[in-house]
Amino acid sequence: MLKIQNLEAAYGKVQVLHGISLDVPQGKLVTLIGSNGAGKTTTMRAISGMIKPKAGSITLGGKDITGLDSHRIARAGLAHSPEGRRVFATMSVTDNLLLGAFPRFTRARPKGDVQRDLDKAMDLFPRLKERRNQLAGTLSGGEQQMLAMARAVMLNPDVVLLDEPSMGLAPILVEEVFRIITRLKSEGVTMLLVEQFAAAALNVADYGYVLENGRISVHGPAESLKNDPKVVAAYLGGGHAH
Repeated sequence: MLKIQNLEAAYGKVQVLHGISLDVPQGKLVTLIGSNGAGKTTTMRAISGMIKPKAGSITLGGKDITGLDSHRIARAGLAHSPEGRRVFATMSVTDNLLLGAFPRFTRARPKGDVQRDLDKAMDLFPRLKERRNQLAGTLSGGEQQMLAMARAVMLNPDVVLLDEPSMGLAPILVEEVFRIITRLKSEGVTMLLVEQFAAAALNVADYGYVLENGRISVHGPAESLKNDPKVVAAYLGGGHAH
């Protein structure tokens, strides 16, 4: 569904990604783990068009989306829930969600039943349902995170990129975020998850890639990575195991 081959990306003269390849098959949840500064967010930004790749290719459902503008990539069916929960603070929760579906109203994406999907998003994120008429800026950090995730799903996308959905959240909310990710997975949503909590990510993922200094150092089924001594030592040691 989403295929990345030999991707290179840089900020100015500083090269961050050195030819990484990864595959996100339809209906699967793939996770990208690595320490801070390994290049995880850069990978997400390059895929979603926020930065232009220096080399390599990105295809979505067989269509080459390398270097396209981010709105065109969204129209092709890729939704990005970025780190730092960018929500439209002065708009209501419901309007934020409807904005996620905007390309469906302009016929850039298959329209489907937007109202039904809005109801489904409210069911999936009960906290948002209670606050649907509130301005997004008045939500707590955890609620804004859920709104960013729900908004991505409202595109009715082929693939969802989730960038650090647990960042800065209290443990109880981290659990809720992962519960929602598990439910999205059970509904067949294809996802690429970048996550600092490697153990939690590998528990929900089908397959995992470990990024070190802009290169993939190891990859395999999530189950096998959880038992890989090097991965355990580097990422699943004290403090990370949930």
